[in-house]
Amino acid sequence: MIEVAQLIIEDKTALGLLVNLPDSPPLILIIGRTGFVGCGFINIEAAEKLNVSATTVSGVKSFDDVLNADIKAATSKAQAKGVKVGMKGKDAIKIFL
Repeated sequence: MIEVAQLIIEDKTALGLLVNLPDSPPLILIIGRTGFVGCGFINIEAAEKLNVSATTVSGVKSFDDVLNADIKAATSKAQAKGVKVGMKGKDAIKIFL
């Protein structure tokens, strides 16, 4: 199953994408206007090479989990916007909105 949801974060809207996979945790992305927060399936090295604003969190199974998890990795482009490793996913996506 694929779930697409509008997520209201303060007064702005992000797009949530959750893909249930067989025998696996879900693939989850929360997408903002200028970047995204994704689960551990995201390859941050590839995102860096593609010059995108991307961050990752781990151990998540829902949109709320992503928003409450600590950022584990961030591309240099995301860091230049103010994202820091260790901040909450919600704070990172607010930067991307």
